[in-house]
Amino acid sequence: MRVPLEQKAIRAQCFHPSGTFVEFPKGDVETSIPERFDKIARAYPDKLAINMGDGHWTYAALRCGAHRVSREILRTLGHGPEPVAFLLKQSIAVVGVLLGILQAGKFYVPLDPSYPPRRNRFVLEDSGARLIVTDDANAPLAHELSNGTPQMVTPDCGDDDRLDGDSPNLADASDIAWLLYTSGTTGQPKGVIQSHRNVLHFIRSYSNSIHVCSDDRIALLRYASVFGATRDILAAILNGASLHLFDVKQDGVASIARGLIKERITICFFGSPLFRSFLNTLDDGVHFPDLRIVRLGSDTVKTQDVERFQARCAPRCVLVNGLSSTETATVCKYFIAKETKLTSETVPIGYPTDDTEIALLDDEGKEVAPGEVGTITIKSRYLALGYWRQPAATEAAFSRQPGSDELRAFQMGDLGRRRPDGLLEHLGRTECHAKIRGYRVNTTEVERVLLQLNAISDAAVVVRNDPAGEARLVACVVPATPPGPTMTQLRAALQELLPEYMIPSAVIAMDRLPLTPNGKLDRRALPSLDGGRPMLDTPFVAPSGWVESELSRIWQEVLDVGPIGIHDDFFALGGHSLAATRVASRVSRQFQVEIPLRAILHARTIAEMAAAITALGGKTSDA
Repeated sequence: MRVPLEQKAIRAQCFHPSGTFVEFPKGDVETSIPERFDKIARAYPDKLAINMGDGHWTYAALRCGAHRVSREILRTLGHGPEPVAFLLKQSIAVVGVLLGILQAGKFYVPLDPSYPPRRNRFVLEDSGARLIVTDDANAPLAHELSNGTPQMVTPDCGDDDRLDGDSPNLADASDIAWLLYTSGTTGQPKGVIQSHRNVLHFIRSYSNSIHVCSDDRIALLRYASVFGATRDILAAILNGASLHLFDVKQDGVASIARGLIKERITICFFGSPLFRSFLNTLDDGVHFPDLRIVRLGSDTVKTQDVERFQARCAPRCVLVNGLSSTETATVCKYFIAKETKLTSETVPIGYPTDDTEIALLDDEGKEVAPGEVGTITIKSRYLALGYWRQPAATEAAFSRQPGSDELRAFQMGDLGRRRPDGLLEHLGRTECHAKIRGYRVNTTEVERVLLQLNAISDAAVVVRNDPAGEARLVACVVPATPPGPTMTQLRAALQELLPEYMIPSAVIAMDRLPLTPNGKLDRRALPSLDGGRPMLDTPFVAPSGWVESELSRIWQEVLDVGPIGIHDDFFALGGHSLAATRVASRVSRQFQVEIPLRAILHARTIAEMAAAITALGGKTSDA
C-alpha cells in the first residue's frame, strides 16, 4: 500500500528538536530485549532512565537493579525458560523487575494490584508461574493469591549503580518474552505469548516511525499488564530515552496535565476514552509546549477530541492514531499535524505498518470492495506466537498463509472500511453491530451523534433486550453538567440527527464510563436498566381509576420501566412502533375494544389513551 506524500510529510516532522535521533537498526531485532538494553545502558550509563515522583534511576542503576533481580530468580528457579509473575505497585521497580526476568531467560506475567483478585488468581493459575516477584506493599496480596507459590520481594538497588559481575543474558530472539492476558471483555481472558524477535520488531518499527531519541521524555500512564504500556516502557529504555511513570488510578485524570507540563513530556500515549476524560479536565489556557507526539488508540477516536487538542498543542506536535491488539501489536498508523483538517466524525486509523498487510473480509472470507465494511484481518510474520496452553484456540485464530511458512493471518474482531485512496477507517468491534427493529445499527455511530450534543461529555451505547426479547439501544452517558438532559430533551435533540430506530430507548446517567485495564471502554461493565422511571420533563402524576391503572400496568410490562405517570410520553419512556403494536394488542384484549395503531401513536400518554378507550366504548371497569 503506497502511503500518500501528505502522510510522509507529517511523519518527517516527527523529530525531537535536539536532532539526536539514531535509527534502531534492523540487526538488533535478531538479538534479545536484554541485549539491546545492555547496549543502550552502556552508551548512556549516567543518563536518567526512569522517574516517578521523588524516585529515579539512571541507566547504570537500572542495569544494576535488573541484574540483582535476575540473579535472585536464577537462584530460586534455576535455568530454563518459564513464566515468572510480578505483582508490584506502579513504581520504578517495575521496569527493573521486567528486565531482570528477561535477563534470567524467563518470560514475565504481570499481575495488576488494582485488578479483582479473581482475575489475578486466574492469570496466576493459568500461567503456571512458580514464582511471584512482589514488593512490601503487595506481599500480603501475593501470599493470598499464591496458594503456595513462593514470593520474592524485589531487591532494592537504591542509589548503588555498581554491577557486581557481568550482566547475564540467557535469552535469544526466538524465546518467549512475555505472557500478557487479554482484557476478557468478550469472554475469558486469554494469555498471549510473544517472542523477543517480534517485540523488538515492533519496537523498532514504532521507534523509527516517530524517531524516538535519547532526549525524549516518555510518559507511562498505565500499568505494565497491557501491551500499550509495555510498548511505552521498551520504546524508552531501548532508545536511551527517559520514562516518566504516572499513577493515574491513585492521583486521578486531572493530575495528567500537571505531570505532562512539569516533567516536560515529549511523547505520550492515550487510550481514546482516557484522552476524552483528560481533555475534560483542562482549564482554559493550558497548553503543552514540549509534547511532540501524542499517540492515540485502544478504541475509536472522535474527530472533535482531536480538534480540541489541536487548539492546545505546540505547532510541530503530531497526533498519531492507529490500531493495535495484544495479538498483533500496532498494525496501522495515521499522522495528524496541528493544521490537519479531519473531514469525518471519527479519525482514520491510517495505513499498514512495516511488514503488515491488512485485508477486509466479508462473512464468507472474501475481500470486500473499497467503501464496503469488512472484518479487519492482519497478515504478518510478526503476529503473536499464539495463546498460552490453548492449541485449539491458537489454530482457530492464527491461520497459516499458502506458500509461506512464516506468514500468518489473524482476524481481529474489528470492523473497518477502506476509502478509495487506501485510508482505513475503524468502525468498532463486531459486537457493536446489531439489528434493531430490522435495521442494522452500528452503536458507535449513535455514540458519535451523542457526543455532538453539548449536554453530553462522554457516551457509550449498548444493546439490551426488552421483556419481549427485542433488541433495543441503551445510552450510558456522562453529562457535561449533572444531572444532564432529560429523556424528553435528549429525544428531541436526537430526532434532528438520527432516524427513529437509532434513537436509544433508555438513557443511564453515569459519573464516568468504565474502562478495561488497557484503557478501552469496558462494555460488559456498563450497567443494566433498573426498570425505574427515566428522568422526564413532566412531573409524575399517579393513575386514578381502573382504566388508567390497567394502562399503566400494560405500559410498564411492555416498556420495562416504572412507575409511569398518566402524563408521561410513551416515546420518552423508550417506546417505539413495535412496542406500540404490542400495547395496542394488549389494550384491545383488556378493554374489549378495537383500537387502531394510529390511535396509540397519537395518544402518547396514559391520560390521552384512557380518553380514547372511553370514546371508543371500551370497557371502563373490572366488573
